[in-house]
Amino acid sequence: MGTIEARRPRRSAGRLIRLVRFSVGLVWSAARAPFIWLVILQLSSGALLAGQVLAVQWVLNGILSISASSDAVATVSGAVVLLVVLTAATAIIGAVQTSLARYVGESVARAMWQRVLDVSTTVGLKSFESSEFFDRLERVRSSALTRPFLVTNGVIACIGAIAAGTGLAITLASFHPLLLPLLVLSGLPVLLTSRRESVLEFRFTVAQTQRIRRRQYTSILLTGREEAKEVRAFGLAANLRARFDGLYEKYLEALRAHLRQRARYSVIGQFTSAVVLGATLLTLVWLIATGGLDIASAGAALVAVRLLASQVQTLSGGIQTIFESGLFIDDLEEFIALAPAAPGVLEPATPLETAAIDAKNITFSYPGAASPAVDDVSVRIGAGQVIALVGENGSGKTTLAKIVGGLYPPDAGTISWNGVDASGIDARTVAASTAYIFQDFVHYAMEAETNIALGRADAAPDPARVRAAAAAAGADGFIEQLPGGYDTLLTRLFEGGTDLSGGQWQRLAIARAFYRNAPLVILDEPSAALDPRAEYDLFSSLRNTIKGRSALVISHRFSTVRNADRIYVMADGRVAEEGTHDELMRRGGIYADLFTLQASAYLSDAAPEHPAE
Repeated sequence: MGTIEARRPRRSAGRLIRLVRFSVGLVWSAARAPFIWLVILQLSSGALLAGQVLAVQWVLNGILSISASSDAVATVSGAVVLLVVLTAATAIIGAVQTSLARYVGESVARAMWQRVLDVSTTVGLKSFESSEFFDRLERVRSSALTRPFLVTNGVIACIGAIAAGTGLAITLASFHPLLLPLLVLSGLPVLLTSRRESVLEFRFTVAQTQRIRRRQYTSILLTGREEAKEVRAFGLAANLRARFDGLYEKYLEALRAHLRQRARYSVIGQFTSAVVLGATLLTLVWLIATGGLDIASAGAALVAVRLLASQVQTLSGGIQTIFESGLFIDDLEEFIALAPAAPGVLEPATPLETAAIDAKNITFSYPGAASPAVDDVSVRIGAGQVIALVGENGSGKTTLAKIVGGLYPPDAGTISWNGVDASGIDARTVAASTAYIFQDFVHYAMEAETNIALGRADAAPDPARVRAAAAAAGADGFIEQLPGGYDTLLTRLFEGGTDLSGGQWQRLAIARAFYRNAPLVILDEPSAALDPRAEYDLFSSLRNTIKGRSALVISHRFSTVRNADRIYVMADGRVAEEGTHDELMRRGGIYADLFTLQASAYLSDAAPEHPAE
């Protein structure tokens, strides 16, 4: 963050060229034809402005000569018609430019979203454990996505201002050479004060990133479908509204202070510019009074001064936009650079046939954590074996499972698949060889068949495989009873959809993992939402269901893992014990204590309060 805050909008020809090249290159690739037309129209608009000034002079000359010439009325009429045509053409071009600019803006936004999504979907999962990554992502989403087009708009504005200004300057200089340098000077104050405004804007955005993210999160709590039940059950609305309003109020306080600072610089620049413009107009009056300009030329010069002043302001504003956006584009480019190098078009990865996995001396820490989540852990999963990880909350079970499946790279230690170091295997192959059932799995607002077929999203859905996976997970019965069967939209967020119970969603997630047909299945609390009978059915048939595939099962319910080939007991990020259920029970350690404690609770609940006499 310190390096971001220390940035300054360095104004140099090289930086200007780099910013323009990046932004125009992006717009060129996103909407080439509309962009070309925008530039053509901008140049045309500039030429029309110069033509309007000459038409005004023609009109004034005609008016002043009406009494002296019988042809003056026809001359004035022709000049007026020309002025009307030029004015109408300028207005029409402006309207067309507005529509084109809107289309180009949306095209650039899509192109930038594609780049941002390339980063967010390809960076390592560990990035999502870092608040700094989310800060950068938020800044990119809220500011930097629009900045390249703003720079391009600035470039287009500068092109138009230079084109129009050149024509107007030549016209104005033809009236009197003294007017032009005075008018050019009027744009310098704005250009100078805009430097400080650019720094203030970027600093404000960086400083408010965390507050904006918290406010957005609170708004999700207040408006989200999943959160709505708990907000009402606990009466959280007033508390969360107060938090939301407080965060917004602090943001507005900071915004008021920021806008006051910007306004001071803006007032100084604009006031000084207006003074110089006033000096130019006084010079024009002086020239008229001393006979340096005739009345018609003076009238046309007055119009030219006003139009050229506007173009100078446009040029200054365009340059300010380019440099102010430059800081955000730097941030955007750094974010885009986080994405791994694209390997080009690849065929879908082919999963390995078997999964015999050795994890040796694995250590892993989350960003900013004081101690490792997994510390020097070794586990082995034999081909076709069911291995269980048990332990209390926070013991490192889920983290270890994600490391084994390739979602987190270990800080130390090695993972090998079938005797080959995973670092030498294509990461896509490891991913294709692993099927996850997460405890907090996603409820996809899509059709039931699609929900399951997403298990192998790189290929077209196979209806027969979908139904086989659903049957293996015990989901086929309730899916076939849905209004549209496997074509039923599973959500109430959209018209015509329906929702499932928690247990049904869990069976669907299990079916998705089975559909993936990977040699390693990782099940993280797969029965959390299942009723006891469904849980018993799932685990009693697990070996038959996975059909020779390896499985890593995480569960707090010891009854579900007692038949595993090997059980690893984790505590404080380490393996405290390992063995079969019988071996661990005989050892009388942590596993035996936890198993007995859990079993006694069930037996106590099952025992009658008053035994029969």
